[in-house]
Amino acid sequence: MPVIDMELEAVLRPTQYPMPPYPPKMVKLANGKVMVIRQAEREDVPAILKSVHPCLFIERDYYDIVSSRLYGELLAWYRHRVKSEYCLMGQVDGYLVGIVNGRLENEKVGMSYHTLAIDRGLRIGSHLFAAKMEYHMEYLNQESVLIVAESPIGFRRWMVEYPLEPSKIPHELGGGDSWVLTRETYFKAKPRLVVGDRPVPQELMDEAMADIKFADDDTIRERIAGLKGR
Repeated sequence: MPVIDMELEAVLRPTQYPMPPYPPKMVKLANGKVMVIRQAEREDVPAILKSVHPCLFIERDYYDIVSSRLYGELLAWYRHRVKSEYCLMGQVDGYLVGIVNGRLENEKVGMSYHTLAIDRGLRIGSHLFAAKMEYHMEYLNQESVLIVAESPIGFRRWMVEYPLEPSKIPHELGGGDSWVLTRETYFKAKPRLVVGDRPVPQELMDEAMADIKFADDDTIRERIAGLKGR
């Protein structure tokens, strides 16, 4: 391990806003399984990246773009090269099934990054995106979140379902201009889209907090290919 010049690191590392933790919750999926949604720690990143990596080579529904950008964002967080980033993850029986991330642009405006469902057909991505918006609005107490979509599915899930407001505000990810989730829109959509129960039973939390389990590369590719109901 190379020696780190901490004096120089203090210059290279961006300022971090105070961020209260996201309280874990559980969501019952359509197949009867229970997904635990919890906040990842920086130390979890190497394990998370093992599940993201197989997705880099899947063109379907722009998984390659989403996962490659997510991989870089998580690595930047791990190496202290991004301001005020967070990551939430979904686990079923301890297995990682989905990831969302974002950051604080400032204390009032959030920047949504990516949503990656590793097991498809169970609205895992939708539940995780809703948890991400819940974090911004109810725990970070922000006024708005800037959002873009890189796939048609993402556009239908976020821009249409909530629905979000178009804007002329550029987004950090490039591409189209941001769509905006306001507090008013969030709380109108919350009864329809934000689900889950708290607290999570200790047995489920212990399973989730143990070593993060992840499927092998072939299984991940199969799940993303559209097989449902596991």
